[in-house]
Order: sequence, then C-alpha cells, then structure tokens
Amino acid sequence: MRVRPSRPLPAARAVVRACVPRRLRRERGAAIITALLVVALSAILVSGMLWRQQVQIRRIENQRTIAQAQWVARGALDWTRMILRSEADTAPGITYLGGIWAVPIAKTKLSDFLGRIGAPNDNGGEDTYISGSIEDAQAKFNLRNLVSSPAPGVLQLNATQMQVFQRLLTTLGYDGAFAKRIAQQVRAGLRQSATRFQTPTLPGGGTAATAPVAGGDMQTGDFTDEPGLAGGERGPAPLMMTSVDSLLDVEGVTPEMVARLRPFVTVLPTTTPVNMNTAPAEVIAALVPGMSVSSAQALVSRRETVFFRNVGDVQLALRGAGAPNMTIDGSLADVNSSYFIVHGRIQHERAEVDRTALVYRDPTTHTTRIVRIRDQL
Repeated sequence: MRVRPSRPLPAARAVVRACVPRRLRRERGAAIITALLVVALSAILVSGMLWRQQVQIRRIENQRTIAQAQWVARGALDWTRMILRSEADTAPGITYLGGIWAVPIAKTKLSDFLGRIGAPNDNGGEDTYISGSIEDAQAKFNLRNLVSSPAPGVLQLNATQMQVFQRLLTTLGYDGAFAKRIAQQVRAGLRQSATRFQTPTLPGGGTAATAPVAGGDMQTGDFTDEPGLAGGERGPAPLMMTSVDSLLDVEGVTPEMVARLRPFVTVLPTTTPVNMNTAPAEVIAALVPGMSVSSAQALVSRRETVFFRNVGDVQLALRGAGAPNMTIDGSLADVNSSYFIVHGRIQHERAEVDRTALVYRDPTTHTTRIVRIRDQL
C-alpha cells in the first residue's frame, strides 16, 4: 500500500522561501533585465538593417526610373533630329517660324504622343509625360562672331561684329564698352582651344570677313598668337566660353545682365550669321545701323505673313522699313539656320529630366549631329 507524501504546510513553505539566498534572487532579476536588453538591441539592429535595405532598394528604383527617363529623352531627341532633317529636305535653304520644328509640344502622355506620330505602342508610357520645344540658335547674336580667324592660329577681334554687339547692348540699356571686354574674353578662351588653328567657316561654306581691332589681354593689352608654351607662365588661362552664363567671368557683368541678354545672345562653336526669318526685333535693329526697334518690329510683323526666301527679300524688306542703303553681308545675316537648341522635359513616375541639347544640321546633306547636351535632374 502506497502512502502519498503529505504536502508541506504553509509555514514550512515560508521557511524554505526564506532560506533562498537574496543574492540568487538578485542574479535572477539581472538576467531578466539583460535578456530584455539583448532583445531590444537585436530589434534595433534588425530594424536598422531593414531600413538600410529599404533605402538601398529605393535608391536602385530611383536610378532605374532616372535611367528610363533619360532613355525616353534620348528617343525624343532623335525624333527631333529627324524633324529637323525632314524640314530641311522639304524647304532647303530656308528656316522660318512657320515650319513644323517651331511648333512646341505641350505636356502630353507618352502613350498619346506615340499614337499621334504613328509609332508602335505596347500600352506603355501611361506614367510618362513629355514636353518640349525647338529654338533657332541663329535667331540670336552669336558671341563667337566677335573673334575672327583670318588664318590658322590667328585670332582677331571683328570690328563689324563688335559694332553690332555694341548697338545691341545699347538697345538693351547697357554700356557698349562691354562689347570689347566680352570680345577679349572670348578671344582669351579661344587661345586655349584645340581648334584654334582651324579657320571657322560659315554654315554656307564661306569664311567671315574680318577686320582687326586693337586689343588684347584685359589687364596688359598683350596677346600672342604663338603656339606651344609661349606665354604659359602668365597665370591661369580663362575657360573657353560655351554658354551665356560664361559672361559672368567678364568683369562688371552681373547675373541680372546675363538674364537680360539671354534671349538675344548665344555662344556657338563657329561663327554664324543671324537668321532674319527668326531673329527678334532687337537683334535685327542691331544688325542694321540706324534702324530703330519699332521699325524692326514692323519688319517682324511683315515677316509673320510672308517669310524671306533669300537675302534679296531681306534687302527689299529693309528698304521698305527705311534702310534703303543697307547691303546685307552674308557673314551678318541669312535666311537659313544650322544650329538649333532643343528643350525637353520628361516626367517618368518620380523622375523628372530637363534636357537641353545643341544640334547642328548640315546645310548641304541635312544630316544632324548633337554638339552638346546638358541634363538637369
């Protein structure tokens, strides 16, 4: 017969509990706190790892989205080049504001845009928007015209072009003395160019008539046309002017002045005439000595009805506008353009790409090539 052990009495339990050392109870509490700290630290480390992983994933997604937007911009630029070439094939030798190239594209879904131009669409582009426009770069005064190269390696300030630029500065409310300073800056930058020994030609194939102007370095008035290392110890050379923003390197030119000049001046790789079919009234008035802006504006209004087909049409229009003795020089004015500025904006999901490209169109073959591209994300 088994005898069940009797349970200890409550008083006995109290005695046993009292016998447990207090030190053991303290160690047991410390172990619990340590375990909680380890769990909390592990949770923090894991959450940090997950957060960094999520950031990395989002970064990769953003890079993918930007890359896709840039590819869309590249395709849009290729389509723009095709438009410029087709326009030249349709109306060779003439560039005017009534062409297809001058029609801006408002913000449009890429899928709708592809449908308009008849391109195949696989139901993509619903989250992609495209907009842009083409600007005639030769509608503005080219600052590169201020310096001529009558012979390889020889750089001279062009007196005729400087007078045009002085009149433009005066029309816009600035001192005409800036023309010489800016011309000297252009020349100083060209002296460091790898192409300074090449004689620039006009888009039509001719060379610009030049007239030397006294001038030189803005401090010493001294310039040398010697190649190689001659004059290499005179300090850092100025950078070659590639955009209107480079005018800020000229002493006395302010950001406000650059913003005012931007609609009327540009910087192109070669010397170019102004396209009288697209030039604004201020530039036309600067080209024609003694012509007021109001008379030039009347010429622009007439041009909107009937564009100029050749330089002879321009001279007839100038005579009607009050310049009977004006003879158009081919280095100053023309009715065709070879340089265009393409502005485009691509919005793809979270990415937005603003692309500005300078495109050159050959006046003979009508082929196009990209001169430079600037992206702003």
